[in-house]
Amino acid sequence: MSEFYPELYVVATPIGNLKDISFRALEVLKNVDLILAEDSRVSQKILSYYNIKTPVLSYHQHSKIEKVNYILDLLKNGKRIALVSDSGTPGVSDPGNKLINLIINDLELKNIKVIPVPGPCALISAASVSGFPMDRFLFLGFLPRKKKRKDFLLQIVNSRYPTIFYESPYRIIKTLNDLDNLDKDLEVVVCRELTKKFETIYRGKIKEVIKRITPKGEFTVIAINKHLKKDKKIW
Repeated sequence: MSEFYPELYVVATPIGNLKDISFRALEVLKNVDLILAEDSRVSQKILSYYNIKTPVLSYHQHSKIEKVNYILDLLKNGKRIALVSDSGTPGVSDPGNKLINLIINDLELKNIKVIPVPGPCALISAASVSGFPMDRFLFLGFLPRKKKRKDFLLQIVNSRYPTIFYESPYRIIKTLNDLDNLDKDLEVVVCRELTKKFETIYRGKIKEVIKRITPKGEFTVIAINKHLKKDKKIW
């Protein structure tokens, strides 16, 4: 770690299995001055598991501007900070990217190094076991509950490429039914509780998957349009 410039480390942490963390990530978390956590109670589990004593400050989408300015001031004073999310890679479907954007656009922080420490990511984990052609794909994060939801669903149905999105256990069945109503020939890979004890991967047409699915835990879904499989240049 540099002794001359403030640094922000964007550190990926496990999405379930606490052993899915790199030696480098542990080294960073042990040696920075402060860890910014989406939910400090969640992050404390892995910090306690690896006996990491670094101070933790909560930072999330509802953090007030006073806290954001406090974080920026720490960096301006030469502090080294690690940013983590509740699970996986920060900046992907969490507020981490907003903080990073503020930092790189602050003239007083022009010398800061924003350093990625790669690791677990649910969308990449799901893509790796999908069996679909994943050299190109569309990622939509969490689908909207109401506003513009239909537009997102149509994007999935009409995409030439596999589409990945996250869904909660409370809406997974409804979302799958909504997609099936738009196109009954969609094929899906639905990953439940990736890397955790009850990890399950469902494959097939949506109606077939719904019959087998257990709506508990977090879900990562990959959907592919039937026409994509017929395009030999892509498949």
